[in-house]
Amino acid sequence: MSQPATPHRPSAAYRYLFVGVLGLVVGLIATVMVSRAIQARQDPFPDALMHVMNRQVQLLQDAQAQNRCTLADSVPRLQTLRSLSNDVDLAFPGLKDSQGFQQHASALRATLNQALAAPPTDCVGMGQLVEKIQNDCKACHQDFR
Repeated sequence: MSQPATPHRPSAAYRYLFVGVLGLVVGLIATVMVSRAIQARQDPFPDALMHVMNRQVQLLQDAQAQNRCTLADSVPRLQTLRSLSNDVDLAFPGLKDSQGFQQHASALRATLNQALAAPPTDCVGMGQLVEKIQNDCKACHQDFR
């Protein structure tokens, strides 16, 4: 007489593996949900303002690299930067009473005002202006980032 075939039972290792993978997936989903909730509470305005200002400076650099240093290439970027610089105080309300922050913001505005009063007409002048703007930004970031 032959023995009836016993059903093959999966080993406990497979169950542990399944539970482990399931735990990783649930943990990953929970981490994403928590990080999104934290991100939703943060004000995107400061980062967005800095990104747009940085992009405008990059566009000035790109124009210089392409030897496109006319007033038509620089003035719109400078006007945008000057307009955005008015919102730096709004973007960082916790720093509006800081004298150092105000000095940095004023220095940037002064640089942009001078640039708009006498825009660069050649690539050497644009390069010097871009460097001055970047130095103004770097000085503030070193103190307040």
